[in-house]
Amino acid sequence: MGKKIMIVDDDPDLLVFLRIFFEHQNFEVLTVDCGNDCIEELERGFKGVIFMDLMMPFMDGWTTLREIVKRGYDKNVVVSIITASGRADPEKMRGLEPYIHDYIQKPFSLEKLISNVNDVSVTTKLMFFRKKIK
Repeated sequence: MGKKIMIVDDDPDLLVFLRIFFEHQNFEVLTVDCGNDCIEELERGFKGVIFMDLMMPFMDGWTTLREIVKRGYDKNVVVSIITASGRADPEKMRGLEPYIHDYIQKPFSLEKLISNVNDVSVTTKLMFFRKKIK
């Protein structure tokens, strides 16, 4: 799961920048600019890490995450929020806490994003080995 990344953000400059950065780190990168496109990629079978902005037109990040959970796609992805909105709104976040790996505020460091992906890779491997042992 750790080698594929989807970035969901309506900022085209950020999408290009993060695509280039992660591709240079040997990740397969998919970028989409809205929640609807994120859901479509999940329907096509995307599995991996998702970095999702919260403030997007049409379908915001909260609505997108709720749709991911509702459709059962949360089992194949790990979602980290990337947002300029500051602190998480407890009302909007209610019930979604178990599905959010990290909440990263913009501006963020690239080291933070790589660390986040590496944490996901380690956690995924541990879960896989625990299942095999049982």
